[in-house]
Amino acid sequence: MSIHIYNSLTRKKEEFTPISPPEVNIYTCGVTVYDACHIGHARSLYCFDVIRRYLKYRGFTVNFVRNITDIDDKIINRANELKMDWKELVDRYIESYRQDLKTLEIEQAKDEPRASENIPEMIKYIELLINKGYAYEAGGDVYFNVRKFAGYGKLSGQSIDQMQKGTRIEPSEFKKDSLDFALWKHSKENEPAWESPWGKGRPGWHIECSAMSQKFLKTQTLDIHAGGRDLIFPHHENEIAQAEAATGKPFAKYWIHHGLLTINAQKMAKSLGNFVTIKDFIDKYKDADILKLFFLSAHYSKPIDYNEKEIERASKALERITIMMGKTESEVTTSPFDSAQGRQGHNVTSKDFKEIGETKEKFIKAMDDDFNMPQGLATIFDLVTLINKNIDDIDFAVNGRKALRGLLDIFGISLKTKIDLADGIRVEDKIKIESKIAQRNKARQDKNFALADKIRKELEAQGIILEDAKDGKTTWRRKL
Repeated sequence: MSIHIYNSLTRKKEEFTPISPPEVNIYTCGVTVYDACHIGHARSLYCFDVIRRYLKYRGFTVNFVRNITDIDDKIINRANELKMDWKELVDRYIESYRQDLKTLEIEQAKDEPRASENIPEMIKYIELLINKGYAYEAGGDVYFNVRKFAGYGKLSGQSIDQMQKGTRIEPSEFKKDSLDFALWKHSKENEPAWESPWGKGRPGWHIECSAMSQKFLKTQTLDIHAGGRDLIFPHHENEIAQAEAATGKPFAKYWIHHGLLTINAQKMAKSLGNFVTIKDFIDKYKDADILKLFFLSAHYSKPIDYNEKEIERASKALERITIMMGKTESEVTTSPFDSAQGRQGHNVTSKDFKEIGETKEKFIKAMDDDFNMPQGLATIFDLVTLINKNIDDIDFAVNGRKALRGLLDIFGISLKTKIDLADGIRVEDKIKIESKIAQRNKARQDKNFALADKIRKELEAQGIILEDAKDGKTTWRRKL
């Protein structure tokens, strides 16, 4: 089977064939560090982390670079607002960002370059564009001449005339054309500045990604460039123009864009009081796996709406998975087991685990189809159901758990919050619970189902969940 990806550049699904397999070079646009990361950032970070994990699972060697924008108008304005040095602001939020990555258990990128540490490379890039006639200096600024690049608009699917009518353009008296964008900006008083052939200044936002992606991935053509749908124009359109004007080669073979996130069907904004940071979410719900399962409920390319109902659904999904892992955990740790031979002394035929293998194949088929994570998640729950149906077959349950853990790893679901089926409760309380269960079992034997149901509800009100196995044995656990 081969992987197919929807390519934003060609607007169709294409077979994924990297330039130099098994190497895959991926660049994603990272965060601008002027504030705490919110759950919209989390979706971007998580979706592309899953894509990277899956490509590795399918045998590719993934070189993954994600930048940090640490010099930008937003950073300067925020630093001025807080009356603090821009470097201090940047350092504060880079540390906050890295803590968020750790909390979300997002794997580290191969490189995570900071714009401010790669200024010389950007200056050389700009000089090359000037020499090739694609850029010009004016009033201490340097602009890219959009009309010089014949392919401008191919990613966003807009003509230059459409862009001029429908786009808010940053004004400047020095531009030759209103669509021309800044490669270098002369610095105003008390703004960060670096020496350049055009005077003291700083790079524009777009040039950093073209320069750093090619530098750190050591290629002029990336296999995959990824980012949010809101970056298609102007950011990614401008990246393409810069890079292809400089090299004469395609900048990226595949462009992947994730959909945007809303809060209760509204755009997230501090002014609306619906701004949810990653730290806010963890403080409230305690478990990053809940947020991840919420993200998995929608295709990465589609919009997703964050609301209490969806988070509750994700929480229930996590509980279902965790309970299954808890049920089978003791078998893994106490039973000598080999996936080919099963438990020692027990012969296992290929037919025994055929359904497990078929479920894994369904997962791969889903993910091969443009990383269809919701469908992949559905197969994980198929596997949970399958293990539940065969929970009394120890070898099947253990082998199913092993397969389930492998698929969860692709989705970065760590299950840090484990279900403790019984422990952690005082001995005297355990005795009372066991006594109640015994009373219920007696009621069931006597076909007094009303009493049995009453006892179950009483225990549930105390936070105790009963589970009846096929053999009639009843186990219990604390409610999440």
